[in-house]
Amino acid sequence: MQLRTIALSVSYALISINALANTTDIKSANNQVGIQYQSTNVDYTETGNGVLGAAGVTLDTENGSVPGYGISASVMKDLWLGNDYFAAEYDHASGSTNYVGSLQGGTYGSVVQSDSATLANYSLRYGKGFVVNNSTMLTPFAEVGHHKWDRGVNTGEDYSNHYFGAGVLAQYSPVSKLVLSANALLGYTFGSYITVNAIPSANFAGFAGGLGNSPLYRVGAGADYALTQQIHANIGIDYTSFKYGASAIYSGYGEPDSKTNYTTVKVGIGYAF
Repeated sequence: MQLRTIALSVSYALISINALANTTDIKSANNQVGIQYQSTNVDYTETGNGVLGAAGVTLDTENGSVPGYGISASVMKDLWLGNDYFAAEYDHASGSTNYVGSLQGGTYGSVVQSDSATLANYSLRYGKGFVVNNSTMLTPFAEVGHHKWDRGVNTGEDYSNHYFGAGVLAQYSPVSKLVLSANALLGYTFGSYITVNAIPSANFAGFAGGLGNSPLYRVGAGADYALTQQIHANIGIDYTSFKYGASAIYSGYGEPDSKTNYTTVKVGIGYAF
């Protein structure tokens, strides 16, 4: 009986060591600071709503890839609930997109041009990790963030919004040093706002005001590989979709309904601590 007890104790110890070894790779990926090169593909469409343009008709679009960079930091430690997870991200992109539209009251496609575009985002996240098995962890999280797009059309239009949401991060370590991840977020925008700059040559004074809010969806996938104990290489892709509702009418002018889709590809390096 004593030998059996010893054997079982050794078996449980070996299982615990094995579980620790595998989940250590995931926790290492979750305890690092990093910098990434990013490219964000903008897919933006304005549509009429019966007040600003005919209902459902495309008024103008912006499309193109905008290069930039991102800075991130994440921590997973046993603080309150165990495997408490914190993450913060900031990214900035600047380049140009392809505009297809028209002059005021014209036909879509009659104007084609290149517009400058600057994108900026930041987010904060808190979650708790749950170990599913020796190589898998699920981390439900809550997130808040802010988005801004400086659109170069005409003399400039600035869009911004905040958002909040809940999501889940799934991580899997198939082999030592490699962690694969997938994430999904369901959120809602708030404080959506636009500032349209004046066009003196057209006697247009510009306007600023609120935009309608909407659900926000994001899905993503990534991989992290530990080149050394501290130096990690990572790649990822995120797809985000949300809408802006029409603004109020200001002296006969306003902003129509729109839909925004972003696809962001990231390649970076991190330092694990």
